[in-house]
Amino acid sequence: MTDALKQISLIMMLRKHGINNTRVLRAMELVSREAFVDEAFVDQAYDDTALPIACGQTISQPYIVAYMTEKLELEPDHNVLEIGTGSGYQAAILSNLCDQVCTIERYNELQKKATKAIENLGIKNVTTVIGDGWLGWPPKAPYDRIIITAAAPEPPQALLDQLKIGGRMILPLGETRETQFLVQIDKTEAGLEQKELLPVRFVPLVKGRVNPRKKNED
Repeated sequence: MTDALKQISLIMMLRKHGINNTRVLRAMELVSREAFVDEAFVDQAYDDTALPIACGQTISQPYIVAYMTEKLELEPDHNVLEIGTGSGYQAAILSNLCDQVCTIERYNELQKKATKAIENLGIKNVTTVIGDGWLGWPPKAPYDRIIITAAAPEPPQALLDQLKIGGRMILPLGETRETQFLVQIDKTEAGLEQKELLPVRFVPLVKGRVNPRKKNED
């Protein structure tokens, strides 16, 4: 089966499993997942499964990427923060749905690879930075939406502070991989509204940076 047919099959699978937002499905169709997987796994690029990447991390399964993206309810003028760049695939999907994406990665190796993959696809509205995901990225705040692709025991306060009133955060919460739930947090004038969406298994959101650069680019 060709990559084009595999991608069509993937989109059909996403529809079958309840992904109905046409903008999200179009974004999933436009972004080539093989551009973000390691060469050894290119033949599995359109399988609905997580795949290993460098630094002990993973590229999330397409269904989870589509589900989290759909739950963000993105608008074309939104400013979005992603915590956990990883391969860059999620950021590339987001780039087709909003105005600006800032994505934070703690590993230099992953940030460099993701930046290259994103640039090779001609994407211009994604900013990749090295940093501590627990602290967010104040230079681009406030954000309409925040998506976190690693699990924390509680929502990081700095990220809640950088979320606009009326904004939404999607993240996995849980002390262990066996107790994680994907959670939606809406920030209202009255406070935070939180609800569980579905059980998931993500790598942990680690505090601090790995080999940080002396200076980040805004």
